[in-house]
Amino acid sequence: MPSSAPLARRMFELFEPICLVNFFSDEPNEAMAAIGLRNYWDGYFAGRSAPLGKVPADVVHALFYSFAEGEAARHLPRVWDRVTPEEALAARERGCVAALRRIVGDLADSDGLARAADLLTTAAVSAPSEGRAMYAALRALPIPDEPVARLWHAADMLREHRGDGHVAACIGEGIGGTESHMLSALAMGIYPAESFGRVHHLPKARLAAVMDGLRARDLIDASGHFTDSGRATRERIEALTDRLAEAPYDGLAPGVRDELVAVLEPISGVLVAAGSS
Repeated sequence: MPSSAPLARRMFELFEPICLVNFFSDEPNEAMAAIGLRNYWDGYFAGRSAPLGKVPADVVHALFYSFAEGEAARHLPRVWDRVTPEEALAARERGCVAALRRIVGDLADSDGLARAADLLTTAAVSAPSEGRAMYAALRALPIPDEPVARLWHAADMLREHRGDGHVAACIGEGIGGTESHMLSALAMGIYPAESFGRVHHLPKARLAAVMDGLRARDLIDASGHFTDSGRATRERIEALTDRLAEAPYDGLAPGVRDELVAVLEPISGVLVAAGSS
């Protein structure tokens, strides 16, 4: 569907469903289980951090940003006793490609998907990498030859590029990782914010302390809803995130940008309809 969103936001709307197969489809979990990572979160931390190599859990915690203290350390470096980063990375790609092929069907072997993979890759390798560790780690990897794998890899690079920028935007506003989840939950209409799936498992005392901190800064009110200041803070973060995500597309001619949107729309549409599952 046509969109009036800024280009970076529109591109996020289009490539995010490609990335979501990693979280919502069975095939990536099955691929990780096949190499010995039978716990979902073992697979998550191994697969996503694999481009970094065997770095300490504290480094992964810092770069992933939004996980609570100790969550990365429950999985890292333990997962590397079972698999290598290279094995985890390959399994992640195999699972995601299999999921994409299943969901998009005949589109997987179409000229349109191959063109989308080429153009998205051009965008994904066109941005500066300074200050973007997750993006730089993925960009240092070889680009797959097979079109569906190339599409997945390009989308993953762009997601981490945007994520690195989002972290910078949050830090600039003094928003911590768990706080960012609370603000996101409220923006999505989830109330109470503590019930959000990404944080609801945390100790109640930890969640209460985060909410009290947001109240003390006048970002939420006594009932746990946005204040005007909190809503404005969230809007500034999202606007800056969009601006920081523009670089991959700056080098594309306007006609090429339009073509990229056009070839991604049918692929993304199928994935959205399926819930990327």
